[in-house]
Amino acid sequence: MSRPGPRTSRHGSLDLPAPPAELAELSAALWTRIVKEIERGGPMPFRRYMEMALYEPGHGYYVNGLHKFGAAGDFITATEQGALFGIALAGWLDHLSASLDLADGDGWTLLELGPGSGALARTLLESLERPPARMLLLEPSAALREVQRETLAALPESLGRRVEWIDRPPEAPFDGAVIGNEVIDALPVERVRFGPSGPLRDVLEIDTEGPDWAGRAIDARLGEAIARIEADLDAPLGDGYHTEVCVDLPDWLRTVTAPLRRGAVLLADYGYPRREYYHPDRSGGTLVCQYRHRAHFDPLLWPGLTDLSAFVDFTAVADGLIDAGLELAGFTTQAGFLLGSGILDRLEAVEDERERLELAGEFKRLALPGEMGEKFKLIAATRNLAAPSAPFLLADHRGRL
Repeated sequence: MSRPGPRTSRHGSLDLPAPPAELAELSAALWTRIVKEIERGGPMPFRRYMEMALYEPGHGYYVNGLHKFGAAGDFITATEQGALFGIALAGWLDHLSASLDLADGDGWTLLELGPGSGALARTLLESLERPPARMLLLEPSAALREVQRETLAALPESLGRRVEWIDRPPEAPFDGAVIGNEVIDALPVERVRFGPSGPLRDVLEIDTEGPDWAGRAIDARLGEAIARIEADLDAPLGDGYHTEVCVDLPDWLRTVTAPLRRGAVLLADYGYPRREYYHPDRSGGTLVCQYRHRAHFDPLLWPGLTDLSAFVDFTAVADGLIDAGLELAGFTTQAGFLLGSGILDRLEAVEDERERLELAGEFKRLALPGEMGEKFKLIAATRNLAAPSAPFLLADHRGRL
């Protein structure tokens, strides 16, 4: 049974280039694993397919050691654009660390989820007025850890020795912060289609004509999640509507925030509040595939070499944080966060004209509505602490959730 080969995107005329032979072999090996699991257990829910495509040991997109970030990879995050996002976040964290009011000698801890290339961690350690005593990088992938070590190698020894890599949240409680930039969008999701008799979940089937998606009955957990979503909408999702649901989000949030005894959580990603996410005009869903800086909509194309992600339902994030015992402290756009951080004052203070122009261009990419400014959102929550809300004062959109 053959793997799916490169082909034109189903939702456009984009011709995607075939990968080199050795990478095509890696993708073929992952596809073989997927096929064998289907042969053993029957049709594969999309959530499981996405999990294997991204995280299957040795073969999944995030664990196979291939370059993901920057111009040579598949996508560029806010932290890959330059240092401005990290500088703005450092200002928020400095406000937080002061709010903790720890006794002399008691340092705070910063836990970063999915640190990517390590660029954000480096900027934070270089920019914070009061760096954390420990910076924990939650990164299960050995390949990505090596990328992060290279990125952080230039740090002064006094800062570099504060960094620790972990593959699961720490068991010991700490005071400080948990941050994550573009992490939630990579959590595996269920894809759901709505028919005349209600919702069905997408499963991958393979027959003599090859692989394709089919609708099958939903389970109880997915049914409960859909019921919660529809309770917030003006009307149930109708016949022909396709969308995604991240059923693992509440448990994930509970797990990664459990060690936080006192402090704050800040998560940044692209997405919408629920009523905008499940809007009638968004009837095709939000799943996006990234391959060599080209977006397409066929998740079966080159598994293991293609990033799969879905936009984030920030209402679900807010509910999950509250259910995990935190208090919602702010929700805003990336533009609102940057402007509220006072980053423009820092730009105006730069004396070198060329550097100032370069930073102004970076700011535009991060903040303009047509770039990343409105598409990306930030949500904050606190535990046993007054909210370090300064950058949210400019435009706090919690009412949209």
